Amino acid sequence: MNILLSAFVGLLLTIGIYVGAKRLYRRFPKVYLSPLLITPVLLVVILTQTGVSYETYNEGAQWISKLLGPATIAFAVPLYKNFQTLKKHAAEIMLSVLTGSVLAMVSSAFLAKWMHLNSSLATSLVPRSITTPIAMNVSEVIGGVPNMTAVFVIMTGILGSMIGPAVMRIFRIRGDIARGVLFGTSAHGTGTSKAFEFSSLSGTISSISMIVAALFTLGTAPLIMAFLH
Repeated sequence: MNILLSAFVGLLLTIGIYVGAKRLYRRFPKVYLSPLLITPVLLVVILTQTGVSYETYNEGAQWISKLLGPATIAFAVPLYKNFQTLKKHAAEIMLSVLTGSVLAMVSSAFLAKWMHLNSSLATSLVPRSITTPIAMNVSEVIGGVPNMTAVFVIMTGILGSMIGPAVMRIFRIRGDIARGVLFGTSAHGTGTSKAFEFSSLSGTISSISMIVAALFTLGTAPLIMAFLH
């Protein structure tokens, strides 16, 4: 009974912290107040201080993770609404996403080699720039550790969302198409949420970029890893 209660509290705690952080972020839109940064940090602190194990917490919180799939599918709605724009810029979007995906995988492999990571960690890092469910599958195929890949994916998404606006200012990226490709290719679902803050079109382009990047990585990651090794 205590385990069930702890699991239920874990679920409500996660939702409560996220909702509170979201309201704070809307009032003070600062990078360091992002709900995707505040929520995990506060949860780690609370679990550490209370002595509640991650397994017990995850009994309830796992249901939030299970909503990731339906949430990804829900991106189809803005895709449908902006279909003509997507059709018009299809070639530019595809070329940019494919180039970005290759660079993400290759740079990850070289970063792992530069940091002298062992083989399992190195392969776990490679699919870090795509959405979690597919990234974990890719990691398993190429010999990585799916759970570690999930951690790298979350870190990439948060950092991409934080750094993205600065990159746009430095390189004067103002177009909705370019913004969407930037966030969707480099920071997957987390970046897509950030892209929607700029405009509906940016978020739409980001969502399709995220999907294309994931499918491309799924098909080419084993080949690229074999080439690099």
